[in-house]
Amino acid sequence: MTKLDEVKDILHKTNASLVVCYANGEIKEYYQNRIKDIKAILQENKDALKGAIIADKVIGKVAGSILAISGIKEIYTDVISKLAIPVLEKYGIRYEFLEEVEYIENNEKTGMCPMENKYKDEQNEEVIYKEMIG
Repeated sequence: MTKLDEVKDILHKTNASLVVCYANGEIKEYYQNRIKDIKAILQENKDALKGAIIADKVIGKVAGSILAISGIKEIYTDVISKLAIPVLEKYGIRYEFLEEVEYIENNEKTGMCPMENKYKDEQNEEVIYKEMIG
């Protein structure tokens, strides 16, 4: 079983929203929604995700951009937005997904997630990273 398979398996067997296999091999589960856990990890240590392998429930352009800039190696997601795919490909991040959607929905499922909408046309992932992580 690969590390990507391992984090994917944990994601699906637990209630975690994010599972990270850090470069040192440590695997941790996180349970907050949206990008709160990713932000918390990177605000504590901006290099924490370098070389990490991640499984996340949902990846849109904002999460994809933050993870790309942070240096992750591989990612699995249940749902990926079409806006996130070019970002992951630009940074050479290997990715797998269950379902591709036009965009990530807002909590009410009435339209586009506000963050995805705000950054949908942003071509510089560094801008997204700096505005979201600091």
